[in-house]
Amino acid sequence: MTLFSNPLDSPSLRLAWLAGLSKKLLGAGSKNEVLDLMDDALSVPAPGGNQGVIENLATLYRGQVGPVADVFDQVDRVGRKSLPEVWVGDTGILASDAVKAAGRSATQMTEAFNGCATVLLTLADAIGAAQRKDEQGRGQLLEQKRALGGKDGFFDDLHENDEEEWDRKNAAHFGSYAVDLMHDAVSEAQEATRVAARDLNKWAAEARAGKMQTSELTSVDKLMLADTGVAGADTELNEILKAGELERASTRMDLLSLDDEMAMERMLARSDTPQERAYLMKALAAGHSVAEIGTFQDKIHGKDPDWMRRHLTPVVTATDSMDDEGLAANGSNNNTDYATFDGQRWIQGGDGSEGTCVASSTVTSRAMVDPLYALDLTGGPDGQEDDPDAFRQRLVAEQHRLHTEGDGGENWGGMGPEGQERINDTTVGSATGSDYQRQDLDSAADRRAVLTEVERSVAQGHPVPVDVSGKDGAHAMTIIAQEGDMLQVYNPWGSTTWVSEDDFINGHMGKASKNDLPNAYSVYLPR
Repeated sequence: MTLFSNPLDSPSLRLAWLAGLSKKLLGAGSKNEVLDLMDDALSVPAPGGNQGVIENLATLYRGQVGPVADVFDQVDRVGRKSLPEVWVGDTGILASDAVKAAGRSATQMTEAFNGCATVLLTLADAIGAAQRKDEQGRGQLLEQKRALGGKDGFFDDLHENDEEEWDRKNAAHFGSYAVDLMHDAVSEAQEATRVAARDLNKWAAEARAGKMQTSELTSVDKLMLADTGVAGADTELNEILKAGELERASTRMDLLSLDDEMAMERMLARSDTPQERAYLMKALAAGHSVAEIGTFQDKIHGKDPDWMRRHLTPVVTATDSMDDEGLAANGSNNNTDYATFDGQRWIQGGDGSEGTCVASSTVTSRAMVDPLYALDLTGGPDGQEDDPDAFRQRLVAEQHRLHTEGDGGENWGGMGPEGQERINDTTVGSATGSDYQRQDLDSAADRRAVLTEVERSVAQGHPVPVDVSGKDGAHAMTIIAQEGDMLQVYNPWGSTTWVSEDDFINGHMGKASKNDLPNAYSVYLPR
């Protein structure tokens, strides 16, 4: 048993190793050096994975579509009937609403099984193609080794005639090409695996009702909480409770004392709308006590869902927000949405004039995961205000508080990485149960490698701070969502937009700000 793993077990190291061998082959000065380099390349593990096993797993997933479709048909038949206005579950849910939610859940389950099957089949094809390409490269290397023959002895290696030189250079040339094939095979398998992990993680996060394992709520209650979105917006893009919040709310529900559990259930039953219930559970997920949640409910009870959206959800995602509408003159996306409260943007300094981008991003991130915090800013002490000017004053004061806590620069400008990590821990991590850790991104390979963890985090509802730089200095923003190969970015200039994975990897982050700030150089990962 070895205490150390083979460094070539890492795809990234394999890529670097093979790229180096390919170049060295072209510069090899002797037959023996060429043969040694070929042996080094052949020692690199082939891309792993069993294409047949992955295909069988895809077939298994696709085989579940029929049974789920049958469930949907049964639910749909019930939904078409005129249901009595009766309550079901422990929290006062209309039977008709529950049936509609069950229908949507069945539809989503069908999409998930189909989606996972497609992901797995695509991965199987990519793994098979990569393995064939690797096999082709290895075959060509072995062919060149045979053409060169065995190694020269000491005296043979001292002199090389013209024919031997030609054979050596010819073998090195074709050997380098063969190593390039092996390099491409590793690269393609690595990227296919990353994309599959991204999509499977997303589908797993979409299995939302199952995130709530608590026995204190009925299946209907869980289904409705998982299905509730922000009023007046696409539910799938604007769930009130993200996957991680459903899990945390469930865990904290189980840890409540009997008195607190009964009080929480009474609050849920008292709620007038699905949105009110969902925001109460979001408050529980953010770590608030039942007493604090009771005070919060007194402030929002009786308010319509649109009021709750404005006061409790800083960022609402439009269905057309991912449309490509080209770039503005400064290199930013034309398709950019403002995050506002009554016309006042969630923006650094209240008008964009200050350099508190780190603190301002952190304030908005906390407001996105904690409705009590959001209401303190939008609604004031009594939670009832609808005054954009008062909101602006409170917003800037909170930005300044965090800027000071993070040892930000004078005149409200700039903050170091230690302060940025600290205020994300105390402000956002305290609500999500996460410890933020900085990860530097020194290359496109680093940015590609970190994407899976970034996307898994935002799928769970954990905002991921990202720092960008360029000739205009540096700027802090936050990645807040992911759909397919697109990342949604909140810019503390008061806006959100979408960039592609390629933009993040290859230095085009100016689309979320301006072209003078193209490079993502660090992220803060919640762990």
